[in-house]
Amino acid sequence: MDPNPDLGHEVETGTGELRLPLARRVVAEALGTALLVMAVVGSGIMATRLSPGDVGLQLLENAIATGGALVGLILMMGAVSGAHLNPIVTLVDRALGSIPTRDALAYVPAQIAGACAGAALANLMFDLPVVEFSTHRRASGALWLSEVVATVGLLLVIHGCVRTGRAAAVPFAVAAWITGAYWFTSSTSFANPAVTIGRSLSDTFAGIAPSSVPMFLVAQCVGGALAYLLILVLYPHPSEG
Repeated sequence: MDPNPDLGHEVETGTGELRLPLARRVVAEALGTALLVMAVVGSGIMATRLSPGDVGLQLLENAIATGGALVGLILMMGAVSGAHLNPIVTLVDRALGSIPTRDALAYVPAQIAGACAGAALANLMFDLPVVEFSTHRRASGALWLSEVVATVGLLLVIHGCVRTGRAAAVPFAVAAWITGAYWFTSSTSFANPAVTIGRSLSDTFAGIAPSSVPMFLVAQCVGGALAYLLILVLYPHPSEG
């Protein structure tokens, strides 16, 4: 007998209806996104303290910590909520018919709230003000294009695994993509509206000025729309396996 009948494979693989109560899944999305932003912001702060003056090493430290956290968080929350931890992932899943509108409308605010809480927690852990708006302006066509590319790639990695029967690889594939994209995109691959908003609340290495946030969100939405179309072309028939 299955000791956890509620934690069905449908939830973990994304191939069926999410059966757990919505409230539990919303908590998982909020908590998971909070921990993700805590990892991104916190590792950025630690990197600047451990390696002052060496931006390349700081970025490496930030990328490795973020990638490692992603593996753990997706494994932690995957069987509860699907571990979206990202409004674009949720909205594309809704567009593909993988989750109902009610769930998407609950997930997105939870992800954003969790991201803000995670940034505040990271600030507190390093004895900084709870909220300190970033002064790091990130505004250029190259950065916005990078966010489109990073978001498209992230969604193709996820659905390329899930829709071909390799869902168990998602935590590692996502972490590999994000870690790599830290280095081959000029924006360092935010690829997540909730994380972008959360990072605006910390005036540290990983921060983004609030004035730069709207165009990053637009670029990520464009990336999500392009990824949706590419998923339909590349993976039109989800695997049953």
